[in-house]
Amino acid sequence: MVSERRYVPFLIIGTGIAGSTCALTLADAGEEVLLINAGDDLLDGNSTLAQGGIIYQSARDNEGEGSKAATTDKNFRHDARSLEHDILLAGHNYNYHRAVRWLCENGPGCVEDVLLSRARIPFDTNPDGSFHLTREGGHSRPRILHKADYTGRAIMEGLAACVAAHPRITCLHRMSAIDLLTSHHHAQHSQYRYDVCNRCLGAYVLNEDSGEPETILADHTILATGGVGQVFLHSTNSDNCVGTAISMAVRAGVALANIEFMQFHPTALYDDKQSRRALITEAMRGEGARLLDAHGKPFMERYDTRGDLAPRDIVSQAMMHEMLHSGSPYLYLDASRMDVDVETRFPTVFSECKQVGIDIRKEAIPVVPCAHYFCGGILTNLHGKTSMQGLYAIGECACTGLHGANRLASTSLLEGLSFGRNLAFYLAETGRKKRGGHLPEALRRAIPDWHHEGDEHADDPALVAQDWANIRNTMWNYVGISRTQARLTRAFEDMRVLVRHIHDFYKRTHISKRLVQLFHGSQTAYAITQAAMRNHMSIGCHHRD
Repeated sequence: MVSERRYVPFLIIGTGIAGSTCALTLADAGEEVLLINAGDDLLDGNSTLAQGGIIYQSARDNEGEGSKAATTDKNFRHDARSLEHDILLAGHNYNYHRAVRWLCENGPGCVEDVLLSRARIPFDTNPDGSFHLTREGGHSRPRILHKADYTGRAIMEGLAACVAAHPRITCLHRMSAIDLLTSHHHAQHSQYRYDVCNRCLGAYVLNEDSGEPETILADHTILATGGVGQVFLHSTNSDNCVGTAISMAVRAGVALANIEFMQFHPTALYDDKQSRRALITEAMRGEGARLLDAHGKPFMERYDTRGDLAPRDIVSQAMMHEMLHSGSPYLYLDASRMDVDVETRFPTVFSECKQVGIDIRKEAIPVVPCAHYFCGGILTNLHGKTSMQGLYAIGECACTGLHGANRLASTSLLEGLSFGRNLAFYLAETGRKKRGGHLPEALRRAIPDWHHEGDEHADDPALVAQDWANIRNTMWNYVGISRTQARLTRAFEDMRVLVRHIHDFYKRTHISKRLVQLFHGSQTAYAITQAAMRNHMSIGCHHRD
């Protein structure tokens, strides 16, 4: 079968809140966009799984003239500074301050323009019609906009409807990115390798339906592939979150930052029968739920004065300490005393717990920390530009420095929305000023189609499953919530051998999605391990005993 070949102005890989917002904003500006993902539809990703909500504080809550409007603006500035303080405190002041301030000042406008006005997301309201704002760990006040406990799904359903209806956006699913195309690594004409700047030209992508790789050439390539949680044994992430963008960036020589900072969510449902742990939203603790030890006693006050509402890194480390000392594989979250109707306020959690025989109105929920959010990623500026010309990154796979050493709850959806939109504005404006910036025809012709290096159809599910088990157990035990030099050294040695083995396996075996994901996962895990070894500090998510 002949591999298909495409050329597009904008290629966006990933359809979560960052990728979808960027695509929609570009298309509204008159640009043609190709939006692809590895899942079956636009909702197949981490953004849809987000429960808690999205940070919001508005300067437009009250319309009026004179002193009333001035008071509203003053309140907005005060809360922007308050949010900035909370983000820096949760991130251990390891954050990039410009990124933090930019988000605090511009995020609310993005929520209003994209989610409220464009997508018309039906967030929960109070009886008087105002938005119901809740509070989560690390926040000094209620400022979380939500839709019950399925905020991510509500947002993505609204965005997906807008994206699917847009005539300038082409959506392709079941398309797994294999590798970035670059002028230095792939152009067959030697003259392109003398250019000082290595330029991204698109990507090789596996069409899961045909089983064949496709060559997609693009003027601008935008990575929005989400997180890396599936390289750990216990994770709340969707199945495709194996570090695709990180793996491709490593091979292309693109700069990364803070990839040792993997945030573990303190509360995921303990159920060994599920491959993905069901998230128990932090908003439950914001509404009064309490963490209990193996004996049913509250314990968080012994670790932090903020108790159950301490930032996630502190809570996760405290929980691991309790579990190690008690020998229990899980702890408990008691939601029975919350002053809300749990079935209405937290329907997703209520339903998932009910499926395993737990009535959260009467019984404590068995919970365990899980790999949840990647605080590092591909280094970008505030416009999403990476160290490689023509390549951009947004959302969880990018690192603007916003989160520092630990992410503040409910900043992830706001980050994807805001930076996805900001990148689209930048690209659209740049395009208006510099028309004719397309890939030269000669350079496009110099890029070959995918060459099958191996013809063995040997991606045996048992072999792949064993390699994944080695990766996930190594990362969980040695590069997990608590790390030591001895554990990291062992992980490095084990991962080095495993990556070499998988690389050879990859070379001689006919390509498949199963093999592509294993390759990405092994390279991502190895890169995280190396970064953790290099950072000798103990800070935030990178906790070294």
